Amino acid sequence: PKFKSTGLIVYVAINNQYEGYIILEDEIREESFETVKKIKELFVTSYNIDDDKIILFPNGIIVFPDLQHFTLIHDEEKEGNNIHWLQSVEEPGFAMPVIDPLVIKNDYNPEVEESMLDCIGKLSPEEMIVLVTMTVPSDITKMTINLKGPIVINAAERKGCQIILDSDEYQVKFPVYDILSKKKAGE
Repeated sequence: PKFKSTGLIVYVAINNQYEGYIILEDEIREESFETVKKIKELFVTSYNIDDDKIILFPNGIIVFPDLQHFTLIHDEEKEGNNIHWLQSVEEPGFAMPVIDPLVIKNDYNPEVEESMLDCIGKLSPEEMIVLVTMTVPSDITKMTINLKGPIVINAAERKGCQIILDSDEYQVKFPVYDILSKKKAGE
């Protein structure tokens, strides 16, 4: 559901499964502090997304052109975890796992026409973040990444876009389970 209210969005997950969200107003009433404390005791992880962490996708992302505001969520407690979440601000129930493609394929360097990146402003290599989306089915050994549709973010401007590469060099469903398993094992 789309929402027009503003405030702190608290995403609720049970056993790592998204269940919903709660919107808290900007100010927490004094009598609510005890409730917030109890929520934290239940091992609830909450994210406070500051405006300066919101990334604008002027054209949305592929298949979801109406979703234009996202943030990147990282699991800071899991050291060495390369998987992040591209979380929609407009639709709290929508988040995609993403990863730096170089973690999987160290020679990933697609040619991209500059005009494809015009919507995210002047881009310098040191301000560029490239991510690819992951598909994680119930059988995680079939996990894949989409090397053909990378997400490019201009960190300085906080603008991003998803593009489709015109080359047959990269796959839409590139298998990654074995690669990630070896990296996790330290190989």
